[in-house]
Amino acid sequence: MKYEITGGSLPVLICNLNPDESLITESGSMSWMSPNMKMETTSNGGIGKALGRMFAGESLFQNRYTAVGSAGQIAFASSFPGSIKAFEITPENPIVVQKRGMLAAEEGVELSVFFQKRIAAGIFGGEGFIMQKLSGNGTAFVEIDGHAVEHNLAAGESIVVDTGYLAAMSASCSIDIVSVKGAKNIFLGGEGVFNTVVHGPGKVILQSMPISAVANRMRVHLNINSSTSK
Repeated sequence: MKYEITGGSLPVLICNLNPDESLITESGSMSWMSPNMKMETTSNGGIGKALGRMFAGESLFQNRYTAVGSAGQIAFASSFPGSIKAFEITPENPIVVQKRGMLAAEEGVELSVFFQKRIAAGIFGGEGFIMQKLSGNGTAFVEIDGHAVEHNLAAGESIVVDTGYLAAMSASCSIDIVSVKGAKNIFLGGEGVFNTVVHGPGKVILQSMPISAVANRMRVHLNINSSTSK
């Protein structure tokens, strides 16, 4: 497989597949393709794995696209302004990505739910509670909301992240949830009650414009317009 990521801040992934080569995607991801690309909807591993994908924010079923008879082309456009990053997944190098983050992957890549081990992360983590784990073998393509910023954390190092800004991390990283200190900071600071702390070792990828933040700002704007028009 050869691929190209183009389009700047409105990215599209264009994949050129060899005969009989396949890609797996979540439903509704395909943008355009050559006529010889065959689509097959599958549970891809049985009902157990399908339910795991559902808990990770994806659909029960996946689509497999295969180039039949000759080389084929298929494209996947990002669902939100930002970027698309390619990751080489190996058994020794799985990654964890935000819910609904996987755009497409080679057949050897497995998607499963990733639960935080700490109880606090599960109860208060919000969008950071349930994430997707990509394991196995192959190239995976992940959507990033806005601009991607990478940090390499050594063992013992950590970074504090606002909810929703964590796009991906090495599976070797761990997450904790901490409360914002001080009643004034909580009620007047406008930053919420909890923050996510990512602990190394491993790579952390942050995103500058999460969909959730954009949706919250639009909701406030729409509520203001609605109230002033009455």
